[in-house]
Amino acid sequence: MTHRRIAVAVLVSAIALVAVGLAGADTSSRAKGAAAGQNLAVAGSISFDGIWTGSEATAFGKVIAAFNKVYPNVHVNYKPVGNNMPTVLGTAIAGGHPPDMADIAQPGLVKQLADQGHLKPLTYAKSTIAANFAPAWQQLGTFDGKLYALVFKAANKSLVWYSVPAFKTAGVNAPKTWAQLLSDAKTLKASGTPAYSIGGADGWTLTDLFENIYLRTFGPAKYAALTAHTIKWTDPSVITALKTMAQVVGDTSNIAGGSSGALLNGFNDSVTNVFGSPPKAAMVFEGDFVAGVIRSSTTAKPGTGFQVASFPSIDSAFSSDVEVGGDLFVTFHDSPAVRAFVEFLATPQAADAWAKLGGFATGNKKVKPSIYPDAITRSTALPIAAAKSVVFDMSDEQPAAFGGTAGQGEWGIFQTFVKNPKDVEGVAKQLEAAATQAYKKGT
Repeated sequence: MTHRRIAVAVLVSAIALVAVGLAGADTSSRAKGAAAGQNLAVAGSISFDGIWTGSEATAFGKVIAAFNKVYPNVHVNYKPVGNNMPTVLGTAIAGGHPPDMADIAQPGLVKQLADQGHLKPLTYAKSTIAANFAPAWQQLGTFDGKLYALVFKAANKSLVWYSVPAFKTAGVNAPKTWAQLLSDAKTLKASGTPAYSIGGADGWTLTDLFENIYLRTFGPAKYAALTAHTIKWTDPSVITALKTMAQVVGDTSNIAGGSSGALLNGFNDSVTNVFGSPPKAAMVFEGDFVAGVIRSSTTAKPGTGFQVASFPSIDSAFSSDVEVGGDLFVTFHDSPAVRAFVEFLATPQAADAWAKLGGFATGNKKVKPSIYPDAITRSTALPIAAAKSVVFDMSDEQPAAFGGTAGQGEWGIFQTFVKNPKDVEGVAKQLEAAATQAYKKGT
């Protein structure tokens, strides 16, 4: 589950101002002669529908401004549409007027649009992307053997955020292995602070926990098979992963508020539980976007109040594999202006324009660690570029009825699992039945 599902809505008037502001980014030089490094031969306009609003839209405006320093005669008209992207694109396509480019957070939607023939392949940018991104990242944008998307921005979802005071009181360090995690959890409980905070009211937090356990236990190939439902949810590997997950969600007295509290707390609550003063729990499993909640909703300071570590290793063969949420840039039209923008977006210069502001990570291996504004951001961003294998959030790749709908499918069934974590076989059968129905309908 990506952080966009918990994005705060912004005023329509503010969105309009952002759109206008970004549309005019750095266009004053168009009337001037070409400066060093400028390309005046490529001209035109690009309509770009994006999910980013507010500060993220402003940050993307910096990327556009960096592009315009090289291509001053290309006008990028960014329109922030928020989480309604699938609906907005569906309506635009049905009306025959899709944007030139779009930012899509759901790989499943990208595949659907590619299969329907709506997207243009990015074959012309393959060499640029290959020069700056590892093969694993190129593969994330490849559907049915063709490159259709550039994963420009990513969120590291294989993380554990922990309270420095709680860990210090207990005398434990960030766990590197699952065995260490379980041992530290007992020590934390004995010290007076429950080990875990779980935001189970938002079912996607539970799917994220399962997905990290599954990836770290069975690796990317098995993960891909389960994602595509080419193996069943009653497969022995799923049973094993559920039993591992039960070691956390079944440790009821070691969860802030117990099982009932886990199901009443949403994502934001699960974070503030850990980083309030005093902490109600010692750690929370979630993505790099946790930092935003800590900074906006608590007084905890980096290093002394909060810290982050990679998700614990279960099988050492897969200890560096990372689950991500990602922003996939796709094109509905082809033109010299679009091609120039896509090529630029694949360079470290484009990534640098946002990375130095914070709230950004990328698989672009040419981005220097020093560009990130603080140690916490570096510690969450660098594992993404260095990972041997990168996988998308599994639920984002599945039919929405199974992987992305409140109260049903995975979200609802994993909430049931928190209530009764001993019923591993029963939960596996429920997951398989729901997956079978959703994949059959294709929604």
